[in-house]
Amino acid sequence: MSELKDTIVGLLLKIAPEADAAEIKPDVDLRDQLDIDSMDHLNFVIAMAKQFGLEIPEKDYPRLTTLDDCVEYVQSHTA
Repeated sequence: MSELKDTIVGLLLKIAPEADAAEIKPDVDLRDQLDIDSMDHLNFVIAMAKQFGLEIPEKDYPRLTTLDDCVEYVQSHTA
């Protein structure tokens, strides 16, 4: 797993500490597989923005549904 993906999974585990990092599927909706609500997802997006020094506009939140989506988003906005 890439360092970027590891960092994002670490942020997810702070929001959903009962989750198993090895079980997180990269192409499945995070809210569904981690059983987190919209507030948890918002907290995750805010944590991701802080971690990577990004400004993530609210209109982009729907683009951050899977682990792969999050990795791709960070890569494309930090390159």
